[in-house]
Amino acid sequence: MRCSVFAVLAIAFSATVTAMPASAQLSDILLGPKTLIDRAIEARSSSDLARDNAIVIDVNKVMTDLGTIKASTQIYEQRLLITGLFAEGETYRKFEKGVRAVEGVKKLYWHVTYMTDKAKDEAIAAGHMMDWKDVLAFETKAMARLIGTAGIADVNFRVTGDPFGNLYLMGRARSREELKKAISKLGEGDGVKKVYNYALVRP
Repeated sequence: MRCSVFAVLAIAFSATVTAMPASAQLSDILLGPKTLIDRAIEARSSSDLARDNAIVIDVNKVMTDLGTIKASTQIYEQRLLITGLFAEGETYRKFEKGVRAVEGVKKLYWHVTYMTDKAKDEAIAAGHMMDWKDVLAFETKAMARLIGTAGIADVNFRVTGDPFGNLYLMGRARSREELKKAISKLGEGDGVKKVYNYALVRP
């Protein structure tokens, strides 16, 4: 059963506001109204969206309990992608343990890195990785390439970047051709090292 536009808007807005202490939903907040509208016109049920939102809220609670916002999430049909960078080994281990204990996750894609502040600063200075503001710009430009390409239903996709120049694609393609086109467009951006594809093909 499909839900109404207003119902999905309410679900998306509620989950985003609840999750605001963590960076997991920062990209959604920055994208603002377009993101909420996109969520509303997706071909997904309200119950499926609610399950995704509940998982994200639980992950954000793990971050809040640890006093950290050093990870980001993307989720689609209970398939959860976690990216992030932790400088403290103990916090990293507790976060991973907490995330793996979250109920309802069908598949976890773990791309969280442990790196000391000194190593991170040296890598940024050497141009081997980006700082947070550059990562936000990196993934925003990547999503814009999908939005501007004919034949790609961008509302069905999620794109996340990391400090090392990797992009992660989640969501659903309506055909293998659409998926190939989306991966190709993501790979065309400046500084893209690798595109990890976690999107499904389903008409």
